[in-house]
Formats: sequence, structure tokens, C-alpha cells
Amino acid sequence: MAAEVMFTGRVIRVEREAVVLPNGRTTTIEAVRHRGSVVILAQPSPDTVILIRQYRPVIDRWIWELPAGSLDPGEAPDAAAVRECEEETGQSPQRVTLLASWYPTPGFCDEIMHFYRCESLVPPPGPVHQDEDEQIEPAVVTLDTFAEMIRNGRVADIKTVVGLQLLRPASVTGASSPA
Repeated sequence: MAAEVMFTGRVIRVEREAVVLPNGRTTTIEAVRHRGSVVILAQPSPDTVILIRQYRPVIDRWIWELPAGSLDPGEAPDAAAVRECEEETGQSPQRVTLLASWYPTPGFCDEIMHFYRCESLVPPPGPVHQDEDEQIEPAVVTLDTFAEMIRNGRVADIKTVVGLQLLRPASVTGASSPA
């Protein structure tokens, strides 16, 4: 059976379809389809990273997080990493390194997040475009401060917690719940 499109938005598409599981049983699933995204670990120096403070209407609060964004149609993840770094930090990376790629919510969504370290930051070559739906305040923080922000609940975003783990494994133990 072909997937039934339930909703198509700017970033996602929701589908319902019948699937055959490895055990031979057939079931119906709802799946959120997403082009994928990049998460930016922009490092002005080895012991600092740029976080952004951003208002998230879905949870009705400001949170600190790593810069990130969806891939544009047909866009390669490494090109998206450069674009998102420029748009959200105001800095252009001269070196971009893929650190890892993971599915954040594979139970219902096929989005894959590509985590990139961006280094050798310089001002971008031209004007930087920001998305109309974003209100962003970047800040450079030390990795120690970043870890403390996670532990005290100021960082409530899982991609950001995972990002610090890529830079400093085992540095977020004792994190408090943001609720």
C-alpha cells in the first residue's frame, strides 16, 4: 500500500502507511518525514563553543541550544553546516568536520541529525540571511560553562546535550530536568 499523505508543511510531511514487520505481521504506522538536519558545534577556540538563545514557540520558552537547521531540498549536509553556522552564529567556518549522525526520534520520524564541528571561524563573505521565524542571540561560552548550563537545566534540548558529549564525553552527569 502506498503511503497516504496526511499533512505537508514547510519542514515535515506526515504519512500513514501499512508496513510488514520483520516477523511477517502487517501494521499501520504514522511517520513524520524530514529532509534531515545539521547541528553545529562552532568553536572559536578549543575550549569554547557558540550557543544560541532562541525562543521556541512550541514549548513557549527561551532556551540555550547549539545552532542547527534543516537541510534545504537537495542540499548536502556539509554545505548546510556552513550555511547554518553563518546564519545562526554570524561566523563562517573554514574547517567543517562531521562528528556523528543520529536519528533523534526513530519511533515516529526519519529525521537524521548530522553533528558538525566548525572551526577557524571568520566573518562571512557577504550578508547573512536569517529565517523569518527565528529570534536568535548567540553567545560564546566555555565548555565548563556549557556543562554547568546542562546540569542546572538552562539547556533543555537533547541535541545540545549530545553535542557537548561529542566535545567532552561524560561531562553532563547530574543534569536536572527542565520541567
